[in-house]
Amino acid sequence: MVSNRNIHEAIRILRRTVRQWEEPVVGHYRHDPFTTLISCLLSLRTKDAVTRVASQRLFRLARTPAQMLRLRPRTIERAIFPVGFYRTKARTLRDVCRTLLDRFGGRVPSELEQLLTIKGVGRKTANLVVTLAFHKDGICVDTHVHRISNRWGYVRTKTAEQTEMALRRTLPRRHWRIYNDLLVTFGQHLCHPTSPWCSRCPLEGMCDKVGVTHAR
Repeated sequence: MVSNRNIHEAIRILRRTVRQWEEPVVGHYRHDPFTTLISCLLSLRTKDAVTRVASQRLFRLARTPAQMLRLRPRTIERAIFPVGFYRTKARTLRDVCRTLLDRFGGRVPSELEQLLTIKGVGRKTANLVVTLAFHKDGICVDTHVHRISNRWGYVRTKTAEQTEMALRRTLPRRHWRIYNDLLVTFGQHLCHPTSPWCSRCPLEGMCDKVGVTHAR
């Protein structure tokens, strides 16, 4: 079981393990809050490989809220296709950009509470922007973080928001910013939702394997 007694060791092992794989696509835009925000919105319910290409196409056309709003909706749709729900996301991107211009002077706010007031921005996205783009403490919980934290037995929760709150109570603050990056990469390549590669996992001896019915 991964617990507070061995979480530091688990994180150390994960840091070493994930070096062999490419970091999640959103991490490529960590130096700019706007592109971090937009690429994160594109990544929702979309595989990393698709998000990567769509982000590249879109950012060749626009890299600021004002530039994005000058694009026709159909142009944005074509640029981001085939990300999941691309038509809805194109509308969301325009709404977010309009809000940034109207309420925040065209800048992405750095506070979690302000980000959450923007329609279309949920806790996962807001936390990722805060940690990646502004280097502030936050815990971004996506499907990988929720699944693996529970699979380890580190938390016992039913929803992503419950997982975030549980991690805020238990996870040492020094690991908050990197936790998502590590577990997303780990989940994409080794700790799969179904049939995880337990035989290859360096944390196999620490993991409770909660919910695992078949492993390789």
